[in-house]
Amino acid sequence: MTTVSPSWNYTLHLPHDPRAPGIARGALRLILAAHEMQELAPTAELVAAELLTNSHRHTKGPYALRVRSADPGRLRVAVWDTDPRVPPGFSHPGAPPPLDAEGGRGLHLVQACSEAWGASVFDELGASKGGKLLWAECGGRVTW
Repeated sequence: MTTVSPSWNYTLHLPHDPRAPGIARGALRLILAAHEMQELAPTAELVAAELLTNSHRHTKGPYALRVRSADPGRLRVAVWDTDPRVPPGFSHPGAPPPLDAEGGRGLHLVQACSEAWGASVFDELGASKGGKLLWAECGGRVTW
C-alpha cells in the first residue's frame, strides 16, 4: 500500500546572534531526520549555512529559516531577513569571484548545489514585515 506524505513546513525565527546560524543548522538536521529525509541533509545544510551566514553578515535585524517539503524527495530551504536588497550574486548570477578573493563564493555554492533557486522581495504593506526571502530547492542528487 502506497502512502502519501502530506506537505509540511517549519519556520525558525532567529535573533541577530552569531550562534543563530549553527542553531538553525541543528534544527534543520532534526527536521530532516524526523521526516526521514536524512539523505538531503548534507546539501540542505550547506545551502542553509550559506543563506543564514549571508543574512547574519549583511543585515542588522532578525532573520528566519524556512523549510518545507516541495515534492516527495525534494526540499525547499529559504532564509528571510529584513533587508530588501537581493545580493548581486543571487540576482545576477555570473562567474564566481577570483580565487584570491576573501569572500563572495557562498551564493555561487548555493546555486551549484541546488536544482532551483530564487529570491522574493516583500514590501512592508499588509501582513508582511518587508525584507527578502532567498530560497533554494534540493533533491536527491548532489551536484558537486
